Amino acid sequence: MDIKVLSTGCCATLHERTREAVAQLGWDTPVESVTDFAAIASFGVLKVPALVIDGEVVLAGRTPTATEIAHLLTSRR
Repeated sequence: MDIKVLSTGCCATLHERTREAVAQLGWDTPVESVTDFAAIASFGVLKVPALVIDGEVVLAGRTPTATEIAHLLTSRR
């Protein structure tokens, strides 16, 4: 599974909560931070932070709880 957090550097909370969700699930999956504007734009994202799972933007413009993120992750596995 490929997990990316898209952010302009101001939204570390989504990255932290995503790492927490991965740990809660017992997975050893890295969470990549993407801060390059061109890379973020390539996903078609207009609002950050955003969460991308296996190339699909599953959330943008808000920071959910770790439990919500865990649900997003398990629903795509």
